[in-house]
Amino acid sequence: MDARTLRKIFQIGETIAVEFKRCGNRIEKDVYETVCSFLNRFGGDLFLGVLDDGIVQGVAEKAAPDLVKNFVSCISNPAMFFPTIYLVPAIMKYEGKTIIHVHIPPSAEVHSFKKVIYDRVDDADVKVTSTAQIAQMYIRKQDIFTEKKIYPYVKLEDLRLDLLPKLRIMAANNSGEQNHPWGGMSDEELLKSARLYGTDRVTGEQGYNLAAVMLLGKDDVILDVVPAYLTDALLRRANVDRYDDREIVQTNLIESYERLMEFGRKHLPDKFFLEDDQRKSLRNIITREMIANTLIHREYTSSFQAKFVIEKDQMYVENANRSAQISVITPENIEPNPKNPIIASFFRNIGYAEQLGSGVRNLFKYSKFYSGKEPEFIEDDIFRINVPLQDNYLDSNNYDTTQSATQSATQSATQSATQSATQSKILKAEPEIIALMEQKPELSQKQIAEQLNRNVNTVKYYIRKLQEQGKIERTGSPRKGKWVIHR
Repeated sequence: MDARTLRKIFQIGETIAVEFKRCGNRIEKDVYETVCSFLNRFGGDLFLGVLDDGIVQGVAEKAAPDLVKNFVSCISNPAMFFPTIYLVPAIMKYEGKTIIHVHIPPSAEVHSFKKVIYDRVDDADVKVTSTAQIAQMYIRKQDIFTEKKIYPYVKLEDLRLDLLPKLRIMAANNSGEQNHPWGGMSDEELLKSARLYGTDRVTGEQGYNLAAVMLLGKDDVILDVVPAYLTDALLRRANVDRYDDREIVQTNLIESYERLMEFGRKHLPDKFFLEDDQRKSLRNIITREMIANTLIHREYTSSFQAKFVIEKDQMYVENANRSAQISVITPENIEPNPKNPIIASFFRNIGYAEQLGSGVRNLFKYSKFYSGKEPEFIEDDIFRINVPLQDNYLDSNNYDTTQSATQSATQSATQSATQSATQSKILKAEPEIIALMEQKPELSQKQIAEQLNRNVNTVKYYIRKLQEQGKIERTGSPRKGKWVIHR
C-alpha cells in the first residue's frame, strides 16, 4: 500500500471497512473487537498508530515488532479468539512515522473475542447478543443457497399439484410458444426440470427442496418447514400507529404473489400512462417489481417477518436478506447477486419476474412517472425498497383513471419532454441534508442520518451525489471538519 493510497484512506476516515487505533505501548482489547467485527462482516483494513480523526501519530518503531508478535499470539489463542484466525500485520512507514496495517478478509465462520461476538455497523464495533442477530450472521456466511436444502420426507402429495395446470398455461403465454416444454411433461418431470427435486451432493440425500416447499407447498407443510414465514401487508394512512387495513399472507409463493398484488390494487390508485402507443399500469408495474423482489430474494430460514407497507407518502417492502454488502443500490452500481436462483427462475418462467437486475431499472424508470421521485434500494441484512408517493395523490377519492386517449397522449408527451428534468431534480432528502449542514456544519454523516431519521447509507449516497455535483464539500478532517455549501 503506497503513501498516496494511505493518504486518501486517512482523509476519508473510518468506514464500515476501515478502522484507526491509537495504540500506545500495547494493543488494547478494542483492536481485537474490531478484528472480530471485520471477520464477521465484510472484512476491512485496520491501522494501528492512527487517531480517530485520521491523523497519523505512529507507534514506537522499536516496539512495533513486539506489538505484531503479541497481536498474532492473541488471535492464535482459542481461549481469546474463537475460531482462531491467521493474519499477517505489516509494519510500514508513513511520513516518517511507523504504523501497522492489518488486512482482515471476511471469514466463512462466526468469530468471538473473549466469548463475545462482534459485528461491524457503519464505523462501529457492536456486541451481538440477540439470538436472531447471531442466526442472521450464520445465514450470511453460508456457502450454499438455502433454497436447495433437501427435505427427504416431503412427498409429492405435500405439494399443490392443482396449481400446475394454470402454471403450464402461464409459462406458455409468457414464452409466446404454445409448445412450452412444461406442457408435455408429467407433474414429476416438471418439478425436476424446474430443479425443485434434487440431490444433496454432500450427503447423497434426494428429495424436494426448500424452493419446492415455498413455491408449491401446502400451507401446513410450509409452516412445518419455516414456522416464522409470513408476509405482513399493511395500509397505514389515517392510523399510522397501527393500520387501516391488514392482510397476513402465509401461503405458497404463487398465491402469495397474487394476494399481495391484489392488496396493492385495492389501496393504490392507478395512473394512466402511455408508452409506445400502449397503455401501461404504473401501479401494477411498480408493485409487481416490489412484490416479486421480496418473495424471490428473501432468506426464508430467517425469523424476520417480511412486510409490504403502504403509507401516505411512501410504500415499502422489507425482508430478511443474505447480504453481500451494505449499500444503496442504483442502476449505475447494481451488481446482480441472486439469493434464490431456483425460485427466481420459476418466477421468470411464469412471467412473474424478469431477468435479475431489471427490477431496479424498472422501478427507477417508472417511479418517476408515478410519483416524480426515485425509489431507494437498501442492501443490508434486512433488504428494503422504498417507493415515494405524492402527498395528496393517494388521498384523492375521485382520481380519474379513465382519461381520454387525447389527454393521455398529451400527458405522455409532457412527461417525455420533462423526463430529463425530472431525472436531475433534487430529491427530497438532498435539501434536508443541505439545510441541516447549514445549521450544523460540524455534523458527521452518521449524525446527519440520526437527526433526519434516515438510513446512514442512504444519507452517504446523497451526500456523495451532492459532492459530485459540486454543491457541498468537506473541509478539515472527517472527524473535526465542517461542511461548506456552494450556492
